[in-house]
Parts: sequence; structure tokens; C-alpha cells
Amino acid sequence: MGVLRMSKRALGGVILLVLLAAIALWRLGPATDLPSARAQIAPPGVPVTPGVVAARDVPQVLQGIGTVQAFNTVTIKTRIDGPIVKVAFTDGQEVKQGDLLFQIDPRPYQAALELAQAAKEKDVAQRETAQADLVRYGRLVGPGFQTRQSFEEQKGLVAQFAAAIKGDEAQIDIARLNLGYTDIISPISGRLGAALVDVGNLLHANDNTPLVTIAQLRPIFVSFTLPQNTLDEIRQYQKQAPLEATALSGDGKTRLAGGRLTFIDNTIDQTTGTIHLKAEFANQNERLWPGEFVNVRLVLRVRRDVATVPSQTVQQGPNGDFAYVISKNDTVERRPIEVVAIQDGVAVVGKGLTPGERVVVEGQYRLTDGARVRLRPAGAAGSAS
Repeated sequence: MGVLRMSKRALGGVILLVLLAAIALWRLGPATDLPSARAQIAPPGVPVTPGVVAARDVPQVLQGIGTVQAFNTVTIKTRIDGPIVKVAFTDGQEVKQGDLLFQIDPRPYQAALELAQAAKEKDVAQRETAQADLVRYGRLVGPGFQTRQSFEEQKGLVAQFAAAIKGDEAQIDIARLNLGYTDIISPISGRLGAALVDVGNLLHANDNTPLVTIAQLRPIFVSFTLPQNTLDEIRQYQKQAPLEATALSGDGKTRLAGGRLTFIDNTIDQTTGTIHLKAEFANQNERLWPGEFVNVRLVLRVRRDVATVPSQTVQQGPNGDFAYVISKNDTVERRPIEVVAIQDGVAVVGKGLTPGERVVVEGQYRLTDGARVRLRPAGAAGSAS
């Protein structure tokens, strides 16, 4: 019995030792493996939006603000006196050159023309009679039936009637001209403004009040200014070929028309330090309107096959511009670059980048040289920020 009790006690001690050893291994096992597991997990990369350096043709553009001006503007006035009997248009109507606009009562001027014609007929008849008498006097001077004085007087009378006829012809021309002025026609093709007089108003030739204005809209001008330091380039490229100009809406988002530069002023405005320019546009759809403010883009030349990136790719540092270039192992290199121009959200890079390289477009604020990055689609940029 004693031996049996000792065996049970020994067995219980062995079991207790085994349990304690198992508990110790369970507790120590994960703790000893944790540093190794942590060492195998790489730190997460900085989330960035990537882009690719692209080779493209980029125009060199100058931008200014301009005002649309009608190609021609005509103020219609009367040249004669008289009441208006007809207005042949509606306000804002488009008219062609030679279209009737107003008609002044023509009856007094028709009568004046007929009176001048009658005076000419009278003088012609008198000249013919005097000429016949002159011929007879010439025949009678030799035999002595007429004196030389009478003959000379008759000759002078014929000359007077000839001069009177010339005066009558001048009066006829004036009367016919005044009669023509009773029909006021459009001197150019264009669009009318509002009529400033109505039927029944009495007009006078010395009135300063216009009857209506006409603006020629096709073609049309845009007058704008650019800084004086751009003048040399403008003149240089304008000599090679007329420079292309584009008119944009006031917010710069909508293209209105395309044209070409036609005028460079001969002086620089010393007050503003700008040069005055004009561009001509065909304006067939009449999207440009006189008095409208527009943005003007003047293309000097086109840079061919240059390296470009989105403008937000370019970062500014104490030593100049730089960009983060993404390597094959998804780490970044901080590389200095030379930016030639930035326009329309695109940066033209002269040195530092090669077409086809990957660059960081967004997410640079957490990067350092050699940092690991995690690429994200462009649509996720806002949420990641």
C-alpha cells in the first residue's frame, strides 16, 4: 500500500511538470517568433498618384484681354431737309449694302428737278434761235445790210445761252442728286441698331442726331494689349507668317472664334507698358459682338515633341524646381528639373525628365528622397489627401 501511494504521488508530480512545461512553451513560443515576423513585414508605402512623362507638341502662347470692335461702324444721317415718309427696316435687322433704310418725301425734289430741266429746255430753244440769227447776220455783214457790231452782239448772245445751258445742266445734276438723297440706303452690309426717328419726323441736313447706326460684324476685330517685353517675339514670328489668334469667353473656358493677327501699333503705351494689337476674325457665326470683353490667345510658335507633365508634378525647392521620379521598385528619386513654360495645366520640361518615365503627380507632401510609395488611381487622390 505504501509503495502504491508513492507511485501515485510520483505520477501526479510528473503530470504537473508536463502541464507546467506546456504552459511555459505556449507563453514563450509566440513571444520568441514575434520579432522575426515583424522583421519580415515591410513598412507601408506613401500613397501617391502617378503619371507618365509624355512627349507632345505644345504651342507657345501669349494671353491678353481684349475688346471686340466692329470692322466698320457707320452713323446714318440725312443730307437734305424733309419729313420721313417710310422706315424700311426693323430694329436690329441685318441689311445688305444698298438696302433702303429711310425715305424722305421726294415730291419737292422731283419738282425741283423738273423745273431745272424746263429751264434747260428754254435756254436750248433760245440758243438755237440766237444761233440761227447769228448765221443770218454773218451773211448780211458782207453786203452791208448788218453792221459788224450787230454781228458781234449776236455772237455774244449765243455764248450767253450756251453758258446758261451749262448752268441748267448743273442745276439738273444737283436736283437729281437731292432727289436721290430722299432714299437713304445702307452704305455697308451689317447689323442695324435701333431706329432713332420715326415716320413723320422732319429732318434737317444740319441736324447732329443720327437716324440709325450700322455695325459690320463679318469680319470683326478684337483689340487687345500685351506686355511690351513680348513685342520682339511677336514681330519676329509675325514676319514669318500671320500669327494665329483665338478668342475665348470672359471666363476663358469657351472658344468663340479663331483668327489671325493683323495689326501691331507703332508705339508702346508708356503709362501701362503695353503694346496695342488687333486680330481679325471671320465671325461667320457672329459669336463675337462689338463691345464684348474676351480673352485672347496668341500662338507664337509650336514646340515640337517636348517632354510634358501635369503642372502639379512640378515642386519648388530652395534650389529650384524638382519632381519625384518613380523607379521600378516603387521608390522615388527627387530630381531637379528645368521648366520651360507652364500653361493650361501642362508643364513643359526642358531638362531633367525623359518621356516614358513615371513621376509623382499628387501626394508629394509626405515624400523624401528614396521613400517607398504605394500607387493609387487618379480618382482616389482627393480621398487620400
